[in-house]
Amino acid sequence: MERKTPKKVDRKRFVRYKEGAEMYSMCQSKFENMARDAGAIYKLNKLVLVNCDIFEEYLETFRLTD
Repeated sequence: MERKTPKKVDRKRFVRYKEGAEMYSMCQSKFENMARDAGAIYKLNKLVLVNCDIFEEYLETFRLTD
């Protein structure tokens, strides 16, 4: 009998504030502010989405290298 491997789920490119804050383990207000600073926010009427690719590039600028 052949074992089936679980399908790998691709990560989302766009997330809402609440989901993004959970993904990056930070409070929602901090995530909102950082997403705004990164220029990663897309607003469609009342729907606000954050582009994770842009946000991650911005997040990498805070990396400490010793």
